[in-house]
Amino acid sequence: MVQSSLATKSQSFDLVKSEIEQTIKQAESSLERFQENRESGEDLQNCLDYLNQLRGIFILVELRGGTLLCQEAVSMANDVPVGANDDKNILLTTLNSALFILRRYVEYYHHQRADHPELLLPVINELREARKEKPYPESCFFEIDVRERPDFCNGMSIQPLEGNEAEYEILARRMRLTFQVALLGILREQNEVVSKKLFGRSARGMARLCDGAAMGQMWCLVATVVDTMLDRAMPFNKARKRMFMRVEKYAREVVYVGKVATTKDAPDSLIRDLVYLLYRSGSGNPEVTDILSAYRLAPAEYPDSMMAAHARRLYGPGADVLKSLSEALQDELNQLKDKLDIIERGIEPDLAELSSIADTLERLGNTLLMLDLNMLAGKCRDEADRLRAWEAESRLPTDDELYALADSVLGIEDAVLQIVTRGITSETDALATGEQNRNESLYLQEATYVVADEARGALTLAKRAITAFIESDYDKMHLANLPATLHSIWGGLSMVNDPAAANVLARVAASIQDRLLDARESPPTQVLEALADALTSLEYYIESIGNREERNADLLRLAESSLDDVGL
Repeated sequence: MVQSSLATKSQSFDLVKSEIEQTIKQAESSLERFQENRESGEDLQNCLDYLNQLRGIFILVELRGGTLLCQEAVSMANDVPVGANDDKNILLTTLNSALFILRRYVEYYHHQRADHPELLLPVINELREARKEKPYPESCFFEIDVRERPDFCNGMSIQPLEGNEAEYEILARRMRLTFQVALLGILREQNEVVSKKLFGRSARGMARLCDGAAMGQMWCLVATVVDTMLDRAMPFNKARKRMFMRVEKYAREVVYVGKVATTKDAPDSLIRDLVYLLYRSGSGNPEVTDILSAYRLAPAEYPDSMMAAHARRLYGPGADVLKSLSEALQDELNQLKDKLDIIERGIEPDLAELSSIADTLERLGNTLLMLDLNMLAGKCRDEADRLRAWEAESRLPTDDELYALADSVLGIEDAVLQIVTRGITSETDALATGEQNRNESLYLQEATYVVADEARGALTLAKRAITAFIESDYDKMHLANLPATLHSIWGGLSMVNDPAAANVLARVAASIQDRLLDARESPPTQVLEALADALTSLEYYIESIGNREERNADLLRLAESSLDDVGL
């Protein structure tokens, strides 16, 4: 029955495919003419008519994404008046981009024979945001009945909070701060793995604060979602960032309103967004399949990683294209470096080599200019001009001049290498003017990697030792070597010039010595929890050591806050 319906849908699409493509071209032509002559109301009206025609066709062939995109495009076109000034340029540019993506989506559906309207959500939301409208959530095309909810906390070991109101407030503030640090991490596009782990810690802490109240269900679901995102390496797109910003509001209420905030239910729309992420993950983990089964769902046939690959095909050059481009540019640079090496070694130096190197740089600059990497292209032209000047003066460059040239070439090469990960973006282009951290040698980088590995091992050992200490009814033998081990890592962090992390580690080691080893009485639960939080925050921070990304100082502040809360 389903197969017959899909076959009929494909046949219907084939009958009108040429008409769809022709209508899109006519809409683009009308829009282009209107952009050239803003007084041409006829062209604007023709564009509107073509968009409405497309919307009707998509309704007939049941392409939901195309239908919604045309609907938003019509609303956008209606907001553009005849004689539009330059302040409407953003609307016209976004509308033009939407028509281009719509044409690509028609080609995609023709080859793929699968309708994935969620692929069009980014451009649909761009249309809405350009009109100052609220963007659609990622679950826009996801239909489930969330009124009857399963027990999202089933199978999760959430220990009830023991303590007075003051301890409740301390833990609430700490868990909210943890959530905020994670949120800042994804908004700043820092280490996503660390942010996911922090979200999970915070969500479980919030569920613990709810102590079986209604809002605890949402926090348990959030914990399952971030664990799944971590397991399946799901990235944070704009829609997901917005969703976690919504979740943060409920963490704020727990802090400022108190226990009363935990008694209300989370909105259906938020639960739908969270369940959609589990559905889209494609995970077969028991905790995920149990929730999906409650809604009579199975994991998506096209998981998030596959949809990301489809989106790359739809919206621009994929990773393979960028990799091929980067490799082609690297070949040019390798030849250039070989020529520079010959000059530096003084092996039959020839002034003609200067002209050859300048030609290579100019050719490379023209390629970068075509890719809209203007700053990098300018750097290539500047170095080529300098080489032409040396040739005109009939002299070879001095050692300092040659080293400066090699330095520039290495900087261009670094930017070319990062095209694969950064894409052809303004960030890649900005590497042309950014000061490289040249005082860090390869040997220092290797030392940093070694320190990071040793620190991760030591922190894992510390957490295990504290767990064994608790389970053995506070047998101090489990902690005997711990301060010395942590002190050795403190020395390593100091050597690789990270005094802030070293200071936090020193505080943890001193706290273990003073409050666990030297104390005669059993340590309070709050002290043990604060130490565990501080060690975990340090562990997440260490993961960024040795990477090119900026280290997340918020994690160190989070560890210090955990220690401050209990006076450590």
